[in-house]
Amino acid sequence: MTDVLNERFPDAWIGRGGTIPWPLRSPDLSPLDFFLWEYIKNIVYAEKIRNIQHLQENITSAIETVTQDMIQKTWLEIEFILDISRATNSAHIEMY
Repeated sequence: MTDVLNERFPDAWIGRGGTIPWPLRSPDLSPLDFFLWEYIKNIVYAEKIRNIQHLQENITSAIETVTQDMIQKTWLEIEFILDISRATNSAHIEMY
């Protein structure tokens, strides 16, 4: 998998084995990783994927359902988490 990432995104992906290191057990401050990915994934995989074109169509359709209000609420959550992080001197945050 890292070979594919290195070939497709040279010097531009974050992760273990990547050129941009991501520390182990680093607290993730992005609700987008949790909320948005889960939301999109539930829509995309609501039915069995037939082929790559079907997958691409499902992803596009799912993204189109994201509303301005959903993004606004997500930003409010990010601000809240950052406030907590600052107040606790960046101690690990259990979000869920």
